[in-house]
Amino acid sequence: MTNSVQCVDAEVWPEGSLEVLSHFEVDLLKSSGTGGLYPLLRRCMLAVLNSGSSTDDTREVLEAYSDFEIGFIQQDRGLKISLKNAPSAAFVDGKMIRGTRELLFAVLRDIVFTHNDIFASGRFDLESAQGVTNAVFHILRNARILSLPAQVNLVVCWGGHAISRVEYDYSKLVGYEMGLRDLNVCTGCGPGAMKGPMKGATIGHAKQRIGDGRYIGITEPGIIAAESPNPIVNSLVIMPDMEKRLEAFVRIGHGIIVFPGGVGTAEEILYLLGVLLHPENHGHPLPLIMTGPPAAESFFRQIDEFVKATLGQAAQDRYKIIIDDPKSVAREMKRNLEDVLDFRKANGDAFYFNWRLKIDKEFQYPFVATHDSMQEIEISEELPAHILAANLRRVFSGIVSGNVREDTAERIDEYGPFQINGSERIMGLLDKLLTVFVEQGRMKLSGREYDPCYVIK
Repeated sequence: MTNSVQCVDAEVWPEGSLEVLSHFEVDLLKSSGTGGLYPLLRRCMLAVLNSGSSTDDTREVLEAYSDFEIGFIQQDRGLKISLKNAPSAAFVDGKMIRGTRELLFAVLRDIVFTHNDIFASGRFDLESAQGVTNAVFHILRNARILSLPAQVNLVVCWGGHAISRVEYDYSKLVGYEMGLRDLNVCTGCGPGAMKGPMKGATIGHAKQRIGDGRYIGITEPGIIAAESPNPIVNSLVIMPDMEKRLEAFVRIGHGIIVFPGGVGTAEEILYLLGVLLHPENHGHPLPLIMTGPPAAESFFRQIDEFVKATLGQAAQDRYKIIIDDPKSVAREMKRNLEDVLDFRKANGDAFYFNWRLKIDKEFQYPFVATHDSMQEIEISEELPAHILAANLRRVFSGIVSGNVREDTAERIDEYGPFQINGSERIMGLLDKLLTVFVEQGRMKLSGREYDPCYVIK
């Protein structure tokens, strides 16, 4: 070993899925060459094994475990995985924690399925909005997320991984109140505001003797190393990119609660508001509540001001801000879910997947943050509100990528920060919002002084 972290070698049997793979599939997983899946698999499995890490620096994680390796052992009983130099935190007395083992093989399941059935099969037209939605549905179904009989009680919780202890404890209180009201939780699966609501909900569910509580985590390969799945997640899904991840959230969620965060949280808010502002979604209920402790009020007021100044009153009307009142948050969400239930019944829509919600291609096409693509984003008052929201979402997505993705960070190291251009008024608003994020320490978890990956022109 060239690093000082504690590591373990182990052989692991599958837990929950994918006990059998063909020789072709195994060869594909072993390959690091063109079309090979080994680098992707290694990255995602390392993130699962590294749950509880205190760093969000992807390059730091990958360097710390540069000697981590995966192997495959095929036997008559099925497939076994060998791990070399794996993070020791994934083991207790030399045996892998069962929940970690489940998530480890969920990674394998999703990577194999997405490659073979979504991309290589030719079954899905990923250039069309309907084709992308169909692909998202099939990934979720294969991961056994779409279960029957379904209830309208799944609340998606968004928020930052780098929040303060006070904000984290508040998110637990909200989760607890939701658990008492038989609401299940879906998050981005990482630490911070993604872990807190799940942790609180487990206590609420336990008090109500709810033994089948759902704690769904949805992530994607670009951010998983920076936001390792927290140990409470009992259903993990690896979506192939950020756009399909965001679509998965709004297709399976019945309501959304947003906790304090940073640029990633702003990206999620803009995505959802852009979708809801599409003319075809007028009157479509998808409750959105923003909430936090008193210390987070300024964060949400800044978001609120930015939304009003860029997207208008119609966007503001799609959400409610509740400060320092976990019970009111849970009660309000529970009441609003009755409207969702009535709407789904009246329109014959499924409870487990929101087919009727119109999601434009502008929100589905994968955005890769490069210096050219960031500079080409059109930010103008002349755009329809939902298109402006889509473009602003790309700006925040690019900044997230520059903060947490090692390949994007390397491009920035080589060519300098991204240049963000647009309307002078909106650029001023954007600069003000991002400055607040930096001042409040909402850009990074690792404690270093933040060096912006962007310049606003």
